[in-house]
Amino acid sequence: MIPLAITMGCPAGIGPEIILKYFTQPQNPMQFPCIVVGDKNVLNVYAQRLAIDCTIIPWLPGDAIPAGQNIIPVYETSELSKNSIQPGKFTKETAIAMASAIISAVKGIKEGWLSGLCTCPISKEALQKSGHLYPGHTEMLARLTASGNQVMMLAGNTLRVTLATIHCGIAQVSGLLNKDLLLNLYRTTHKSLHVDFNIPAPRLAVAALNPHAGEGGMFGNEEEKIIIPSIEAGQKEGIVLHGPFPPDTIFFKAAQGEYDAVVCMYHDQGLIPFKLLHFKDGVNVTLGLPIVRTSVDHGTAYDIAGKGIADPSSLAAAVALATQIIHNRTQLDTI
Repeated sequence: MIPLAITMGCPAGIGPEIILKYFTQPQNPMQFPCIVVGDKNVLNVYAQRLAIDCTIIPWLPGDAIPAGQNIIPVYETSELSKNSIQPGKFTKETAIAMASAIISAVKGIKEGWLSGLCTCPISKEALQKSGHLYPGHTEMLARLTASGNQVMMLAGNTLRVTLATIHCGIAQVSGLLNKDLLLNLYRTTHKSLHVDFNIPAPRLAVAALNPHAGEGGMFGNEEEKIIIPSIEAGQKEGIVLHGPFPPDTIFFKAAQGEYDAVVCMYHDQGLIPFKLLHFKDGVNVTLGLPIVRTSVDHGTAYDIAGKGIADPSSLAAAVALATQIIHNRTQLDTI
């Protein structure tokens, strides 16, 4: 079975710790085998620091995935010195190692010896320092896979949201919204729910941009000029779309099971309610890529790095969802 890649994230963050904890706790036997893409020295430093009992071994494409508890296979993409690994403090050297792991994992998926990608958190500032000038993971993966229609979804058992705009200032949101952007977002979200999440007839709710959905233009006209026409166009294509709904009510309805996902106009509109429900077990999924990519839904948490208190729940959920998506796509390919 082709293994799933887990990239280590920033060596100065909590990525190495949650990887160690994930591999050394009882695993779901239905999950795919996993290998870490990153730096063996980094994992060894954290294992020693946190007194985590494990065996970290090198792995190469074609090698069997070792059986047994507490064995962590690593495809090595860097070899940082022990002195350069300081929890909570990234350097240019660790930033380059962080980026190298992502690039190598994507290459492995393209070449067929990795089945998908589950990413641990990176620092956007460190990414810039590495020489890779992307706003974040999502944009970097889009470039590495030559994809132009990537969508960020946050997924949990209770709520799923997708975002029309991601890493931009709130003052820019209105100017970035347009009918075509939203229509492509509806298409991508609908397709992923159908294929990746195996939902036969996905139901999408669309959150308005303005309070009270604009109140007939009193609080803004983006609903009438952009959002409603985009919904009508999507409905003509057969996508089940409802809205635009006032943002202060729609997330409750979706969390009660009335909708399979909420399409949100900007980053915090979707992430605030999502993290209220799924702070520990939320998963970031990049839709619209030719590869499977999930991620933990939290940052590098430099303030607690190396202290032994990081929670691996989101990583476990991200691995489980990547496994599910790979299975669903494989099943569809065989029909």
